Amino acid sequence: MVQNDTLNKKMNLLFIIIIIVALIAIGVTIYFLLKSPSGPLTIEELSPEQKTREILKKVKQIEVSTRSIVNEVFSGEYHSVFKGRGMEFAEVREYQPGDDVRTIDWNVSARSGHPFVKVFEEERELTVMLLVDVSSSGNFGTAEQFKREIAGELSAALAFSAIKNNDKVGLIIFSDKIEKFIPPRKGKKHVLRVIREILFYKPQDSSTNLNVALEYLSRIIKRRSTVFLISDFLTENFEKSLHVANRKHDIIAISITDPREVSLPDVGLMELIDAETGEMVTVDTANPHIRNEFYQSAFGHQAQLKSLFRSIGVDHIDILTDRSYVEPITRFFRMRARRLSV
Repeated sequence: MVQNDTLNKKMNLLFIIIIIVALIAIGVTIYFLLKSPSGPLTIEELSPEQKTREILKKVKQIEVSTRSIVNEVFSGEYHSVFKGRGMEFAEVREYQPGDDVRTIDWNVSARSGHPFVKVFEEERELTVMLLVDVSSSGNFGTAEQFKREIAGELSAALAFSAIKNNDKVGLIIFSDKIEKFIPPRKGKKHVLRVIREILFYKPQDSSTNLNVALEYLSRIIKRRSTVFLISDFLTENFEKSLHVANRKHDIIAISITDPREVSLPDVGLMELIDAETGEMVTVDTANPHIRNEFYQSAFGHQAQLKSLFRSIGVDHIDILTDRSYVEPITRFFRMRARRLSV
């Protein structure tokens, strides 16, 4: 009996030691995760297998989250706004009374000995190009998502709407140079690749040059296309390139802005870092004059952008990171549909 009691005490002691060791291990793990300057592993630090799984998981999440938006909201609006380039030749048939004599195909008529006319049909197919800014300023957001994440989700919704309409989709990723070009193609597999690149492409440069992107677009895409230019537009001196590109293509500018890029909170001293240049400045946000000056500068920049787009004839959609992008995109589609119907 004494021997059994001793054995039970040893087992209980061993069990307690195991629990203590486990708790210590968990505590140490949490401690180093919290103290580590790098925090949890980023996707670049994962193994190739883990990285692939994480990318596929994120792309699938984007596909699922945008599916209802595409099917229930964007699809019909997109179809009514983007109708293709016009009419294209389909076939010839024998002339019938009432046919427009201007459609007679004289070559076929001469060979057959009977009048034949050309039949045309509306050319539905469009080429949609996504020009996405991946400069470092996109890795910012004080709401639920970074600007670049919203750019990825928005691009996915537009791309899925395009392929649902049987259009081609292409991609130009840019910073202050062309980072990646994916030629326009059709199909879900192609669109998933486009989304993956937008979300996970690691840019080689941090700054922005819209001139490079617009000039490359004008040079590489020969056919008139619908172009969604997605950026925070924290740059300047791109008016000429935008004007030239818009004469050849139908450009829609989509600006993505975080509320804290317009209005500073009253939190005392704050260090502000330019994500593209690395320049750092300390400001006293408790000072109302500084907050007002910051607001006036940001508001003035946005007003200049809107004025520029209006003067060139470029449609503009303003997206905020703390609000859904569905309403402004839908509002734009409906506005353009009304304009085309006049």
